[in-house]
Amino acid sequence: MPYLEIKDGTELYFNDWGTGMPVVLIHGWPLSSAMWEHQAMFLVQNGYRVIAYDRRGFGKSSQPYTGHTYDRLADDLGELMTALDLQNAALVGFSMGGGEVVRYLSRHAAQRVSKAVLISSVAPYMLKTDDNPDGTPESTFDEFREAILKDRFAFLNEFGPKFYGRSTLHHTVSEPVLNWTFAQAAMASPKATLDDLTAFSTTDFRQEMRSISTRTLIIHGTSDHTVPIDAAGRAAAKILTNSTLIEYDGEPHGLFMTAPDRLNRDLLDFLGGDHNTVPKLQQI
Repeated sequence: MPYLEIKDGTELYFNDWGTGMPVVLIHGWPLSSAMWEHQAMFLVQNGYRVIAYDRRGFGKSSQPYTGHTYDRLADDLGELMTALDLQNAALVGFSMGGGEVVRYLSRHAAQRVSKAVLISSVAPYMLKTDDNPDGTPESTFDEFREAILKDRFAFLNEFGPKFYGRSTLHHTVSEPVLNWTFAQAAMASPKATLDDLTAFSTTDFRQEMRSISTRTLIIHGTSDHTVPIDAAGRAAAKILTNSTLIEYDGEPHGLFMTAPDRLNRDLLDFLGGDHNTVPKLQQI
């Protein structure tokens, strides 16, 4: 298995597939790089080199007790980019991973990066405050934290359907997809799960985003109840001057599974590829 040992001894698991322009896929909370199944295969088949890694504490990476802050996570990404000598790369961050994209660009500059994509991203600021009225109330995150501490597995079991907007009437994903999602999340370190919840719910990216000039695509579902679009995708588009926002009408947070074909096409169009090269991948 491919692992990178970074400076503090943490081992990051990653896949490095294909050749061509590098595309780095950064997963969301509390999942792993496995979430990118549809996108990784599609991009490789269309001529891209795809690197998908597990954040520290998640998937097959090490589970250190500390280091679950955006500065450290951005530095982990930086060490991976340097070790693989990635140039002219595109960074694609989903949900919490969007914060890593922003922090990497503001903390490490953009000499290795040509484009960025924020999908259902937490940036610029999730927490509801006087100057961020569209954010999520702190009490919501407190409830998440209490539920995780009480019974993490019960929390994850309830979180999955909300993540995909699945209900009795709307089977946006199958039961096996929910089981697959649960399995990814259950592998995670409980400490990383809690610390990363704090990181993505309280980190304010607004000021540093104003300095980012990298060409950026923002994709967000209008029915995202996990990371609501007003405080996230729409707010990010107002701050990032070199950005394009695509709204997926009616799509939930986990649109990488509920709208994989559309997401693949939009990614490929932004990256500059030809989406007629291979047939579309079907949803699981």
